Amino acid sequence: MADRRAYPSAWRYERHGRALGFGRPAEVELREIMNAILYVDRTGVQWHYLPHDFPNWNTVYGYFAKWQSDGIFAQLNGLLRKLVREQEGRSTEP
Repeated sequence: MADRRAYPSAWRYERHGRALGFGRPAEVELREIMNAILYVDRTGVQWHYLPHDFPNWNTVYGYFAKWQSDGIFAQLNGLLRKLVREQEGRSTEP
């Protein structure tokens, strides 16, 4: 597995550039959260048994639950579907 800490700092800069400017600064990179969510999805491991090189399972699950209730994953799925259809030269909508 590649070292996930090798990602460029552009991700961090982009995320903080859109921040609201108040509250406590984020302690965990969103990329690490997404990596952990994808790991749980891919392997079927329980949240409590996430490997220790990921953020705390409580943090990861909190983001997952919030994004799930906000419909973020459905939006991502729709966007990816449109991009694939466009790349294949088809209309973005079926």
